Amino acid sequence: MITLEHADIRRILPHRHPVLLVDRVLELEPGSRIVAAKTVTGSEPCYAGLEEGLPASAYAYPASLLVESFGQTGAVLWLYSAAMAGERSEGTLIFGSAREVTITGRAYPGDVLRHTVEIDQLIGDNAFMRGEIWVGDRRIATLGSVLAVVREGLAAGTGS
Repeated sequence: MITLEHADIRRILPHRHPVLLVDRVLELEPGSRIVAAKTVTGSEPCYAGLEEGLPASAYAYPASLLVESFGQTGAVLWLYSAAMAGERSEGTLIFGSAREVTITGRAYPGDVLRHTVEIDQLIGDNAFMRGEIWVGDRRIATLGSVLAVVREGLAAGTGS
């Protein structure tokens, strides 16, 4: 079973602080499956500027960041697998879509998110994935279908 540390992840993904949302890969089966961890901390940018005295519920990790972290985990699986097969995807990595997303729980500072992602299908520069997000023994989200793509000729930040 392959494991990857944070330095390895930084070599695979183009993301950097504060949007790099994968800390460690616990298990990786190239071309098939990955389990990765992301620790939620109280110093995350999403908590900056919150007023004092708010209830604990105000510190729930945003669902959009749960999904983004999941997507980055899938991207690590896809890009690592491609590199091991001697393939290189040139272009901009894009989170295309997420469907059949069910959020059933919340994560808070101090929690460790555990993403399990499986590749359903690879078609050219398109990856179709699915999986779950866990905190301890609680499943907090299910993603039935996630699409990631690599597109050539896109300049970062242009949106086209």
